[in-house]
Amino acid sequence: MSGDNKELMNQEQGIGFVNIENISQDFVLDMKYATQDNFLKEKVYSCAKCYVRDEVAEALIEANMDFMKLGYKIKFFDCYRPHSVQKKMWKIFPNPGYVADPKGGSIHNKGAAVDITLVKLDGSEVDMGTNFDHFGKEAHHAYRELPESVIKNRKLLRETMNKHGFRTIRTEWWHYNYKSSLKYKISNFTWECE
Repeated sequence: MSGDNKELMNQEQGIGFVNIENISQDFVLDMKYATQDNFLKEKVYSCAKCYVRDEVAEALIEANMDFMKLGYKIKFFDCYRPHSVQKKMWKIFPNPGYVADPKGGSIHNKGAAVDITLVKLDGSEVDMGTNFDHFGKEAHHAYRELPESVIKNRKLLRETMNKHGFRTIRTEWWHYNYKSSLKYKISNFTWECE
């Protein structure tokens, strides 16, 4: 397949997706899988981009506006994840408690899941009690042996995201699935890097 045809195929597969940076500069990106600073200890994205479905992007912008009124903004760790990357992650870490089996795919593969935290408007970190991708009970939503400030920070993140149509998973305070994720198909388009 020629480079032009491959690029066209990638663009066609990306229909219905939007690069969050193209529609808002009010987010912070710290795309962990475009670095070696992740649980895989391997860079699995060519470059740091945050793509999501159109309606997911709209909900994220609305949620971020609510956070900004309170002095915070969303920082992304992961957004859409190509299915080929899901397979690579599964090969490195085949634990269904933390990595979705690529046979069924991940909501990330549908462009309807995000891994996020909050930062203050000046970019400084907000304490959530654990690092992103901490695979232990301390990262669970129900875990309460944390400072009151951390519990309050997690609650603010969860309640605001819930208000805008996002749902949590039990084991990861940072992971949010958009409500209509089931209607989307698994995708495998890759983004262009400069």
